[in-house]
Amino acid sequence: MAEVKKPRRKKKAAPEPRGLTPRQVAGGAPPAAIERLVEKIEADGGQLVGAYKEPLGGQWQVIAALPLEKVNPTPYQRDLSAPHVARLADAMDRLGRFMDPIVAVPSPDGTEYWTPNGNHRLAALRQLGARSIVAMVVPEAEVAHRILVLNTEKSHNVRERALEVIRLAEALAQLDDRPERSYETEFEDASLLTLGCCYQQNGRFSGGAYQPVLKRVETFLPQKLSNALVLRRERAGKLLELDAAVVEAIAGLKARGFESPYLRAFVLARINPLRFTLKRGQKADFDETIARMLGAARRFDTSKVKADQVARAGGAPDTAE
Repeated sequence: MAEVKKPRRKKKAAPEPRGLTPRQVAGGAPPAAIERLVEKIEADGGQLVGAYKEPLGGQWQVIAALPLEKVNPTPYQRDLSAPHVARLADAMDRLGRFMDPIVAVPSPDGTEYWTPNGNHRLAALRQLGARSIVAMVVPEAEVAHRILVLNTEKSHNVRERALEVIRLAEALAQLDDRPERSYETEFEDASLLTLGCCYQQNGRFSGGAYQPVLKRVETFLPQKLSNALVLRRERAGKLLELDAAVVEAIAGLKARGFESPYLRAFVLARINPLRFTLKRGQKADFDETIARMLGAARRFDTSKVKADQVARAGGAPDTAE
């Protein structure tokens, strides 16, 4: 029998060279916007370390030492984790060095500098009594909005990311009230906006359990952000109403002696009308889907549930995030 040869996989072509050479990064005269930024930094008590063009897109930015009291986190990012701050402070103290500059932009009113990705490092330096912090300072305020997508300082769970996104949306509605869908890059996933509204009303909401359904019914809205936020809060109210009905069904299962960390996932799987009806990539209507799930949750008959059915359940555990 002739040997069957496995087809060879084509190697991915190497990307075309792009961006600046090392000499180009440090070369050239800074534009007027950078010169004004340097003047502001020095007037605020900071000190320029150097101006350069970042190597990928060639955009000008500066490295500067800023007075610590002049730097604060953006108002729309995740909350501080006290254990994470303590670990960072201990590591910096033992090393005796601050090795990881933050990103900063001038605040809208010009009185301070906002960091979208350095909240924990900033808090750690404050805990150690530092006088200044080294930052990559960018003149464009919109960078603070978009840098959240690149923030890898600490991994995000659904709750942290959703709260981060909804706070950003609320801030942007005051600063630049464009259509919600024009902020797709900043918000990353439309479901996070609705989930963020849920978490604002109930900090222990189990958003991870509902996100798979929301991803199939949520899209970025064409309305201006301020109007879209009104709709998002209405949707959050419907989702919280659904969760209350799911909690009732879970209580009924527990009353029958069922104990599992996946009871919420089990109930949601049983009442999800999209499991076998929606093709990959298709979107369903939010209001219709949640209304059908709410009706099914209220009709949920725990007497018909068998132990082996619960045992096979999986998904997000029935705990708050």
